[in-house]
Amino acid sequence: MEQRTEATQRPLFSRSDIRKLLFPLVLEQLLAVSMGMADTMMVSSVGEAAISGVSLVDNVNVLILQVLSALATGGAVVASQYLGRGDTRSARRGASQLYATLMIITVSVAALCIALCRPLLRLIFGAIDDEVMGNAMTYFYLSAVSYPFMGLYGAGAALFRAQGDSRTSMLASLVMNIINVTGNALLIFVFDMGVLGAAIATLIGRVFAALYVTWRLQRPDNLMRIGSLRDLLPDMPYIRRILSIGVPSGLENGMFHFGKLILGSLISTLGTAAIAANAVANSIGSMCNIPGNAVSLAMIPVVGRCIGAGKKDEAKKNADQLMWIAFWGLAATSVISYAAIPHITSWFSLSPEAAELAVRVIRSFNLLSIPFWATSFTLPNALRSGGDAKFTMTVSMFSMWLFRVLLCYVFVLRFDMGLMGIWTGMYIDWICRTLLFLLRYRSGKWMEHKVI
Repeated sequence: MEQRTEATQRPLFSRSDIRKLLFPLVLEQLLAVSMGMADTMMVSSVGEAAISGVSLVDNVNVLILQVLSALATGGAVVASQYLGRGDTRSARRGASQLYATLMIITVSVAALCIALCRPLLRLIFGAIDDEVMGNAMTYFYLSAVSYPFMGLYGAGAALFRAQGDSRTSMLASLVMNIINVTGNALLIFVFDMGVLGAAIATLIGRVFAALYVTWRLQRPDNLMRIGSLRDLLPDMPYIRRILSIGVPSGLENGMFHFGKLILGSLISTLGTAAIAANAVANSIGSMCNIPGNAVSLAMIPVVGRCIGAGKKDEAKKNADQLMWIAFWGLAATSVISYAAIPHITSWFSLSPEAAELAVRVIRSFNLLSIPFWATSFTLPNALRSGGDAKFTMTVSMFSMWLFRVLLCYVFVLRFDMGLMGIWTGMYIDWICRTLLFLLRYRSGKWMEHKVI
């Protein structure tokens, strides 16, 4: 009887367990961001038209990949809650349905993007220089080919994290980045292939990551392995559970990044220097956000499994602990970035005008991300893990369109604030999200939803 009580009271995640989960996630995020920075730095050596074309397409890529990530999040929440409840059969069934759903979506999206490459770019970005458009089309074609592989990687990585294994996706990311950086150096600098070389290297790396994670998932000892092709046939109860989290999160991410695409179109009217400075600022900002993004990924298995096991107090305690880790991690990276940014921008071969603008933008980002970024983008994953995805979607869409999009147009077109107007609107969006998400989190209503 005493042993049973002790087992019941033992926490699902000790501090040691959380550290073991977080460390590979931080490395994985570092590697993922370094891939983007390597692309940006190496492509920038080809010229500002090349880096502008790549950065514009990356806005589209982020939109699509974030939607895929949201669907993977839905599968991870469902799997985590089933594992917390001890129902491995249902967890495995949900895993197979996640794979099937992502493959159908990614293949369809890739075919559409390849068929309508130029019209889509014109629709999104309007009239841009012919040289920038040529580079953008080259990068977009091969990016679209990689979408199904990123769907496979995203599904597999999410399912490994749901089991508390963040090391596998980290290893895949490591080799993917080695392939990408080596391929960039070879194809850009040795074979002089420019944007095409960067796109090919990225594609090869993503193919490897997808195949590696899928192979690891199919090992006989893995709880989430797909037993047969019949497991991939649609099973609507499981799909509905996944989509109950994935669709609101996908709409949230999709509309969020669609808004960023609209702003990308506005930025494209500010000139090549502003486009290049924005691309560099986004790359360095992503590096600063690594602690927050890593904690966001850890929220799903940690909070989800506690909710599935009915341990709401432990879910809240772990979420609090993870938020403090995110806050102090963001503070450390922001302080380092603020001090080093004049030197860092010299790596990107920017014009003096673009470099000066990038420094101003990044320093403002560093100051405001410390108090507001984690509560805007890390905390919502705790809410989603409890099934509160509709609330996060509503807040994010409202704040994005009212503050980030509408205000940015006012700041740029009415007050002539240029690129700083775009980023100022973003900061106001963060403040709104922070207030609403903190109120919801403290109310505890996010833990009252039924997912499984």
